Amino acid sequence: MASPGKNIKMVIFDVDGVLTDGGIIIDAYGIETKKFNVKDGTGIKYLIRSGLQVAFITGRQSMVVSLRAKELGVTDVFQDAKNKMEPYEQLLAKYGLKDEDICYIGDDLPDIPVMRRAGFAAAVSNAPSEVKNAAAFVTSVAGGQGAARELAEKILKDQDKWKTILSRYQQE
Repeated sequence: MASPGKNIKMVIFDVDGVLTDGGIIIDAYGIETKKFNVKDGTGIKYLIRSGLQVAFITGRQSMVVSLRAKELGVTDVFQDAKNKMEPYEQLLAKYGLKDEDICYIGDDLPDIPVMRRAGFAAAVSNAPSEVKNAAAFVTSVAGGQGAARELAEKILKDQDKWKTILSRYQQE
């Protein structure tokens, strides 16, 4: 049996609850901030470096998400996506991909429709049971705690690309 991440060409991440712990901080001036895990960002960069497309689809609108995406080199960012299937379909059309080419990771009920379509669905460990039940892979850590990195490593190992990532850091 083939590894679940073997043929993935694009990884789509939900943001709040996957790339963050789900917390939203709004200061007295109405400025919203979020806490991102640096290891998750590194994992996303490894995916991009290895030739995979990466996209974000989130139900909220936040300048912080745009800034983080730009920092990581993620150009396909869909915010305020109340129906996540619409941007999902746009991504398939834009890149000429099929459902089986996609990995999607989510953490809550609005993610389930996309998870059911994607060839490889993943959920964070602290997702509700309904979300975990829709996933082929559940991370060992919670959202915002390295879940994206864990998923990235799994996919890159399934595709025999992890050794190339490691070799960059194992030179003497």
